[in-house]
Amino acid sequence: MDIQNIFLLFGVGLLAGFINVNAGGGSTLTLPLLMFLGLNGATANGTNRVAIFIQNIFAVWGFNQEKKSTFKKSFLFSLFTLPGAVIGAFLAIKISDALFKQILAGVLIFVIISMFLPRPGKEGTVGKKESVYLYLALFGAGFYGGFIQAGVGFIFMAILYHLARENLVAVNVHKVFIILIYTLPAILIFALSGNIDWIIGIILSAGNATGGWIAARISVQKGDKFIRLILILTLLIFAYKLLVL
Repeated sequence: MDIQNIFLLFGVGLLAGFINVNAGGGSTLTLPLLMFLGLNGATANGTNRVAIFIQNIFAVWGFNQEKKSTFKKSFLFSLFTLPGAVIGAFLAIKISDALFKQILAGVLIFVIISMFLPRPGKEGTVGKKESVYLYLALFGAGFYGGFIQAGVGFIFMAILYHLARENLVAVNVHKVFIILIYTLPAILIFALSGNIDWIIGIILSAGNATGGWIAARISVQKGDKFIRLILILTLLIFAYKLLVL
């Protein structure tokens, strides 16, 4: 691999890692790049998971350095995503590009709207009835993440913001830990099927990890208003790209 592609992978990975931790959708940058470099769709999907896994190790580390980690609660949330993620990775149902773009655009628009809706109840508290919806939603998000991954950060932010009633900093703390946990079995599935390019994955991981660590530190320091701004801008850009371009 030539030096230009190495720098390109690192640079795009850094940007994707920053976007993924503060909002989501970084995979819509890295997946096309991986296919541009000659990987087929399945291998690009599997290779991208390596970068996401490493990125979230560093993001979790960054949040822990800022003393924002709540590992017990994050791990509980992640357990409900694991079955869905494994099923999604195994099924890998083929859908058309056009349908995929429409579904993802609809998800982005829904999340934008949800950020402006009021949340009933006290922040950080979940009743028995709400907990059922929360865990079902986490299972569904895990399935989506295992199957498609691109844009799953937006879905987790909506779920954790409204159903778990967490502030946006806490939402990101949980989100990166959850994705870290369920990405591991997905990587194993892609690896066993021979759909990972490890050299490209490691180079991309270096960029994602750097961006994820920086984003974790900045999101804690800047707080909810900064995260909300990054989230909405990112969602608008990707929704426009999917619907118009």
